[in-house]
Amino acid sequence: GAGCRARRSWPARPCGGAGRGRGAGPRCRGPRRGPAAPPGPASARGRCRWAPRRWRRAAARRRPRARPCGAPGPARRAGKSCGFPVVPWPSGHLNFIGSFLVLQPCYLRDWEMQVHFKIHGQGKKNLNGDGFAIWYTKDRMQPGPVFGSKDNFLGLGVFVDTYPNEEKQQEAQKRRYSPGNQRVFPYISAMVNNGSLTYDHDRDGRPTELGGCTAMVRNLNHDTFLVIRYVKRRLTVMIDIDGKHEWRDCIDVPGVRLPRGYYFGTSSVTGDLSDNHDIISLKLYQLTVERTPEEEKRDREVFLPVVDNLKLPGMEAPLEPMSGLALFLIVFFSLVAVVFAIVIGVIVYNKWQEQSRKHFY
Repeated sequence: GAGCRARRSWPARPCGGAGRGRGAGPRCRGPRRGPAAPPGPASARGRCRWAPRRWRRAAARRRPRARPCGAPGPARRAGKSCGFPVVPWPSGHLNFIGSFLVLQPCYLRDWEMQVHFKIHGQGKKNLNGDGFAIWYTKDRMQPGPVFGSKDNFLGLGVFVDTYPNEEKQQEAQKRRYSPGNQRVFPYISAMVNNGSLTYDHDRDGRPTELGGCTAMVRNLNHDTFLVIRYVKRRLTVMIDIDGKHEWRDCIDVPGVRLPRGYYFGTSSVTGDLSDNHDIISLKLYQLTVERTPEEEKRDREVFLPVVDNLKLPGMEAPLEPMSGLALFLIVFFSLVAVVFAIVIGVIVYNKWQEQSRKHFY
């Protein structure tokens, strides 16, 4: 008649019939395992329909496919962002390393990364550490000594450092720390590496620093933000830490050349002192910028991170060979200078001998 059979483990009963406290209705008890069947009309005979297994498998396959951020595909409007899921780190532990990597490489030409973060802990002034870093690197993140990531990286690193290693070492050695070189921590700095530079942790990255600023970001009651903007080969870092919803300049470096297809990521580390580093959100925006033909030629694609007018080890341009005329002129004037020096020496020596004879007689 009007009944339907569910599975072997359940007895048959009419659709909508009373059973185990269920009210009347055109539904039968479903299987023990698997997702519920989709709503649908009953068959012509009044029996209930179960969703076939192929429907459940197809529904499981219907997931959005990941695509590299900025890769060729559907058109993106200016201001559209690539959203990244953020995994919270365990915090407050000593000698702890945490990291998060965006699995999609970024092929955007001009971009802006907004970071919503919070640093808090029980430590007093300069008794907390060590900080966190935002990365844009060629290789996917690997554990290492630079804020939890590897050293000698290829790409860009922006560091939020909360512990003054150099100052503490100077104090331990009972040497006076020069006020002119002193930096107030927490301190934000940036570094571009071509793979040959080493981050000097003992000096808080001072030898390879592109620029930086002081940012009092610990234990604040309002939201704190950091933005990294890369437009027309110009790297800009701004902060909003005063709760006024206004960006304040921190780093501005022209002539920065970064390749495309690198990975964004963030990492944090604690040492003998601990702190809580919360990365609440990462938002990457594509920026639409108009360029002149001269700028298009100047901003051509690069394959190695480099900063114009900044000498990096291993990146010095080879000396051009001198022409024959230049070599001849150098040799000629060198010989003239040697002859002139010899003549002057002979004259001085003769005068000295004449004066010696007069004194003798």
